[in-house]
Amino acid sequence: MNLDRRDFIKVLSTGVLAAAGAEKALAAEVDRYKRSPEAVGILYDATICVGCKACEIGCKQANNLPVEHSGLDEYHGVQNIWDSAKDTSPNSYIKIKVHKDSSTAKKDQFENGYSFMRTACMHCIDPDCVSVCPTSALIKDPVTGIVSWDIDACCGCRYCQMACPYLIPKFEYDKAFPKIEKCFMCSHRVKDGGIPGCAEFCPTGATLFGKFADILEEAKKRLTLAEGAEYSYPQHTLDSGKQTPKKAAKYIQYVYGEKDGGGTQYIILSAVPFEKLGLPKLPDHSSASKSEGLQHTIYKGMIAPAVVLAGLAVAAYRSTNQEEKEG
Repeated sequence: MNLDRRDFIKVLSTGVLAAAGAEKALAAEVDRYKRSPEAVGILYDATICVGCKACEIGCKQANNLPVEHSGLDEYHGVQNIWDSAKDTSPNSYIKIKVHKDSSTAKKDQFENGYSFMRTACMHCIDPDCVSVCPTSALIKDPVTGIVSWDIDACCGCRYCQMACPYLIPKFEYDKAFPKIEKCFMCSHRVKDGGIPGCAEFCPTGATLFGKFADILEEAKKRLTLAEGAEYSYPQHTLDSGKQTPKKAAKYIQYVYGEKDGGGTQYIILSAVPFEKLGLPKLPDHSSASKSEGLQHTIYKGMIAPAVVLAGLAVAAYRSTNQEEKEG
């Protein structure tokens, strides 16, 4: 049986038209999810981060994680005395990195300066990792918004690793019974009224935990500060009573995570352009919304696949008929 070029193009056109029709429905899918009024979140302010990495230690203590050595660090002849992971990993849920240009003459400027950045799970509003998980092992709490993981449901496919635009989920390749590990915003503490270890240990207020609506308001308040203005930065939580008096930096007038990738619950302030700090430039909608919207539309009622299959069947019938006549 030969499927001639004309019939093939007809069938292909049917599929293209079905996809085009699906694209029109994407607008309704873009904002599928909203932040819960009770959603919690973290505000990281790179301008008041001093790179002490106390948040990393707090995270490890709260989650019972071991120290991790890069194998390259040595101090006065003694090796492996520091917790020196180079990036997030199954044993390091968060990581403070320094991004610098040329000399490190001044903090919070990109040219001939440097800035710190905290890498961790963003707890997206519409997480790609949750969308691609075939067994629903990754779950977004409908109230707190925290993205957690169910070991009993995970099949180890690692689709979440490939889907995450921030490259956050990490797989335990060296374990006989591996797990997916990442920041869970200390959900075990939050459910009992506590706060994440990173926020508890941060001495400057660079990592601030609270209800998302409140920390977003705080972030936008900081953007109104004039460079050099005195401000009392709250530590740990907005209502902790502890503060760090400091002069404000010249903020980039943007809250990263408010809308990026459909929005997250980990938002960031900086005086250095975010793309210079390793953060991806994303549209205002999640790729999960777009891909799922396309799939749901195309496969709704199995209409599009049925049309394509019918087209192939007709084309095959015509081709077979033609061959019989010519034979």
